[in-house]
Amino acid sequence: MAVHYGASASAAAEVVKDLPGEGHVVVQADLADADAIRTMVDEAAAGLGGIDVLVNNAAVYSAHPIRRTSYEEWQQAWADTLGVNLVGAANACWCAVQHMSRGGRIVNVSSRGAFRGEPNQPAYGVSKAGLVSLSQSLARALGPEGIAVTAIAPGWTTTDMAADALAGEGYDRRRLESPLERVASPDEVAAAILYLASPAAEFATGTVLDFNGGSHLRM
Repeated sequence: MAVHYGASASAAAEVVKDLPGEGHVVVQADLADADAIRTMVDEAAAGLGGIDVLVNNAAVYSAHPIRRTSYEEWQQAWADTLGVNLVGAANACWCAVQHMSRGGRIVNVSSRGAFRGEPNQPAYGVSKAGLVSLSQSLARALGPEGIAVTAIAPGWTTTDMAADALAGEGYDRRRLESPLERVASPDEVAAAILYLASPAAEFATGTVLDFNGGSHLRM
């Protein structure tokens, strides 16, 4: 397995240390940098002898409500968010596919925000909706090669990115959005991704898996 990091080499090393087996590699890249992504993917492929599965999980998330953000801040938020969450993911897909053969899998981590809207973080919602469209487009493009592409759209999950929002009374408010009265754990989301990345999920290509505890339902 290849573990990517942007700035925290120590955290990536800890993840690799806990993985079973041997032959894992750690790769670094700024996902807003197209050349860095290509170098990263090539290094991962060289270390692993090819690429079977790509999971696009990295994202940035910042508040930029339209009535309380300057025009300059607004432009920067859109450039930063789309640059990593959507364009960076698309570039990673292109680079990974160059090393991928029949049986390959791409899983893009979207969000329920792609469907319900994100009033204070509109660029995030748009980037995650774009990931859904990217997944469906690539599913159709790569299906004849036996490569399946899916997306998963989680709700609130206890990650570092969500830590502030889930602190204190924020946790109670957000857990009650789900009829299960809780938020997801990273392990639950990982288990769903593992299925989508498996040989058993080939016919799920083009699928978007809602994974939000019933907090946002759509047809």
